[in-house]
Amino acid sequence: MDALTADDVLMFINAATTSTAQREFHGGADDQRLSLDFLHDYVIGNYRDLYAAALALDINDHNAALIVRKLLETAGDATAGQRRVEGALIARRLRALPPQRVYDLFGALRRAKVNNRRTRAIIREWVAGRPDPVFDAVKYRTGLKRALRHAHVAPGGELGPFLFTSGARRYDTPLLETWRRAHYEQASVYGLPYTVAEGFAAEHGIDRATFLKRIEPRMTRLERLRAQESARREKAEVVVDLGSMPLTRLASYVLALPVPDRVARRGELTGALRAAAVRAAGPDAGTWGRVAAVLDDSFSAFGSTRKRRRPLAVALACHYLLAELAGEYVPLWTSGRTDALLARPHGMTPLGERVLDALERSPDRLLIVSDGWDNAPYGLASEVLRVWRAKLDPDRRVVAVHLNPVYDAVDFDVKRLAPAVPTVGVRDAEDVPALVEFARFTEGTTGFAELRARFDGRVAKFLEEG
Repeated sequence: MDALTADDVLMFINAATTSTAQREFHGGADDQRLSLDFLHDYVIGNYRDLYAAALALDINDHNAALIVRKLLETAGDATAGQRRVEGALIARRLRALPPQRVYDLFGALRRAKVNNRRTRAIIREWVAGRPDPVFDAVKYRTGLKRALRHAHVAPGGELGPFLFTSGARRYDTPLLETWRRAHYEQASVYGLPYTVAEGFAAEHGIDRATFLKRIEPRMTRLERLRAQESARREKAEVVVDLGSMPLTRLASYVLALPVPDRVARRGELTGALRAAAVRAAGPDAGTWGRVAAVLDDSFSAFGSTRKRRRPLAVALACHYLLAELAGEYVPLWTSGRTDALLARPHGMTPLGERVLDALERSPDRLLIVSDGWDNAPYGLASEVLRVWRAKLDPDRRVVAVHLNPVYDAVDFDVKRLAPAVPTVGVRDAEDVPALVEFARFTEGTTGFAELRARFDGRVAKFLEEG
């Protein structure tokens, strides 16, 4: 029974790390959504404590919000002790989520008519803890208004009239007054948050290039990234601070650039990627010995139109991180290319051949970053790994882990290469050191008690940090 529980929970963690219920290369959005919803319902119904504890792990924001929603929808099924722990975990995780996702979550709870006392208290606490309520009122006006109504909260000061009355009036609060004036004064548009100003700019018919140039100081890092493509089309320039970007997000930015731009900016981009990798490696830099990495840049690494180049971005970020973690490092791209900066999704997936190449280097660690669709020829990687583990490395001297960034809706898990090598879902390359350590739980060599202890430890640390 313990082994079954461990398998179920580890499968769920892989799914919650990788799936966002969006289209993948090998699976449509409906399949992804239905598969993920079933898995959530199954785990909360059978392992509620561990389901809630997943909020303390490195799962993605989509699944964190879905867990919060299902815990609140089924509050009547929880014991008093469970509700106390869940309340603390929910409050802590909501503070870590992007505010727009939290407002979307509150909207979903409102539409589902989840309005128990516990839900109202959680909404009130989160809204009261926001650092700048006026900014939220302007940027997330509809979401905040609906959340306050749902939680039966009356905002103080000028926020009440701003949110709940339609009449035009002057405000003493500067940002609220700027919003009011932006309805008829173009200059005030540039004093608003970017996403709000964008709507006003369209109403005023402001030229896109002019708008981007003048609104740039108000843009967040993520908004700058998202505006890059439209800025290029309009021949405008939006400056992105590469030095502060997380490694995987930086890899996505690099891959979105045209190849000529990557070539022209090689020194800048490579330097930024290496600096981000050094930050991610931290004190573990240089401690992993000889590392061989098989990195999937086959055509399926494109991902989908909703998650464009996401699998390839994870592989590229892992490449730079592993180079810092290793004492000696050998990267092996499935395409055979050697210039990581110019990586692009192309061709078949000869994982078996690359795994053989990697094992010939006699590494201390073998890392495979791939969606697991080994097709050139089909199944070769699985057979190579099986024979290698059984005949050449039965004592598991080499640490081998398959890191998969793609959820497989059919199997309710990430696609595995071989039973002989553990597979874990990966969202960001920055999580790789923790994931490699976590992978031992998927090999069946540790007991459920040890897995449960790890969950309890992560929950305690998560709540202390909050």
